[in-house]
Amino acid sequence: MLIFFITFGFFLMVGTAMAVGYIFQKKTLAGSCGGLATVGIDKSCNCDNPCEKRQERERIAALKEGQISVKNI
Repeated sequence: MLIFFITFGFFLMVGTAMAVGYIFQKKTLAGSCGGLATVGIDKSCNCDNPCEKRQERERIAALKEGQISVKNI
């Protein structure tokens, strides 16, 4: 049981140190390579017809941007 508490305390200290370092940097989280956009892929799947959930999200995003009107739906 002593080993468990020592290990838990170590991980707690490391996690706290990482959190404090992140707070003091005041940077937003970012990926290291830029993601799929750097290789020219707009979406994570390569399907021609996305699923209904994705279509709905894209429709709502387009409405918010003002690209389509409710009359076109």
